[in-house]
Amino acid sequence: MFLCFMNLSNDVPISALVTLAFTGSIGMTFVILACALPDVKVWWPMIVVLFYLLAPIPTLIARRQQERFGNAQQSCMDLAIFITMGLVVSSFALPMIMARTKEPTIELSACYLTLVGNTVIYFTYIGFFLTLFQDDYGIWNNTI
Repeated sequence: MFLCFMNLSNDVPISALVTLAFTGSIGMTFVILACALPDVKVWWPMIVVLFYLLAPIPTLIARRQQERFGNAQQSCMDLAIFITMGLVVSSFALPMIMARTKEPTIELSACYLTLVGNTVIYFTYIGFFLTLFQDDYGIWNNTI
């Protein structure tokens, strides 16, 4: 899905992409475990997958706009980052809200597993953007 938004360069190591795929599958395993454990048996935590799909889209669209029109559209990228952060915060807040209501929708164990899955998935997204767009993150490139 994301490959249509970017130009892959030949200098991206395959081992980095395999590592990102592995960590992404570990994150999804935590979310699936949050739903499928015998004491839980509720599939409501899977709704965070919608946030996983929606979170990188504003940034990818803004990046495409910057490539098209130049760096003059910094406000477009700022708005995209704001929307992305709203989606990320929502994906962490939703399981907490579902677990802390008067009549909880999910158990606390499912909430914790979903939060761990969220953390792993979003660190995978950060690694994805740092790996594929190395030239665009100058300050991050030197520290990692």
